[in-house]
Amino acid sequence: MKKFLLFTIFLLLPGTLTATPTRAQWPQKSVRIVVAAPGGSSVDIVARLIATELRARLGQAIIIDNKPAAGGTIAAAEVAKSAADGYTLYLGFNGPLANAPTLYASLGYNPHRDFVPIILTGSQPNLLAVAANVPVNSLKELVALAKSRPGKLTYASVGNGSVSHLCMELFKKQAGVDLLHVPFNGGPPATLAVAAGEVQVIFAAPSNLMAQVKAGKIKALAVTRLRRFAPIAEIPTLAELGVAGLAQFEAIAWNGLVAPAATPKEIVARLNREIGEVLRTPEIKRKLFDVGIEAGGGTPEEFGQLIRDEAKKWGEVIRATGAKVD
Repeated sequence: MKKFLLFTIFLLLPGTLTATPTRAQWPQKSVRIVVAAPGGSSVDIVARLIATELRARLGQAIIIDNKPAAGGTIAAAEVAKSAADGYTLYLGFNGPLANAPTLYASLGYNPHRDFVPIILTGSQPNLLAVAANVPVNSLKELVALAKSRPGKLTYASVGNGSVSHLCMELFKKQAGVDLLHVPFNGGPPATLAVAAGEVQVIFAAPSNLMAQVKAGKIKALAVTRLRRFAPIAEIPTLAELGVAGLAQFEAIAWNGLVAPAATPKEIVARLNREIGEVLRTPEIKRKLFDVGIEAGGGTPEEFGQLIRDEAKKWGEVIRATGAKVD
């Protein structure tokens, strides 16, 4: 009788045999991925490619929930406060995950404290481009035009705090020019505004811009990388074009998946493993390459270090340039 009672008490103790099987059975319902960008954006493309493959691997529906408002920071705050059970995840990028804490006085979340990194999902340089009606065809001509019209040219960004925004602020400082910021909620609306000639200049991911470049509505001038970018190798880098102050200019746009901070390690490890395998498949790598995105990967720890490194780098840029929320 005593042995029976002891065994019964052991089973009822919290954190004993009942905890592990419950986590091991995850997921038992659909998983929602909140995406900090609108449909059709580079981040959205990554999310939907991963979701298609992940659905079969997890045996549950993967729901994509696009919430681009305020550069993805509102969605980040929502996910940070969600249940840490693996059923609500956040696919964000440089802005809300690394840059926002330095740029916003009141944010509603702390990406270093309130999230656990899962995996880097993709990266790409930014592309410097101008509307077809802007009378320039090279980087040197753009800099000359901007210097002749200080504060008159406008530039679009994919959102406040995004690398698209901060990249231009750094460019302005290093090239000695002044342009007016016009922020949008994501790459597609920013791209359309430039293609329509409503805004003159943009730094944005190639996956957002190249269709309009091929259509002749936008002119591509340079990529923000020290080496040429294989998917669009015909476009030169800022660094190689011989403009004073830009010889070491590099700004990479990246995106990655995080979960609320207390999410069980077993779930984080499972997601990292499954998504890592998806990103290594030749078909997914090709599909991402075709839209100008390099597939990500790596460990949660490596992604966490990237976020910290980028927060430090762009925090310094924000303070040096005086970049602000517009």
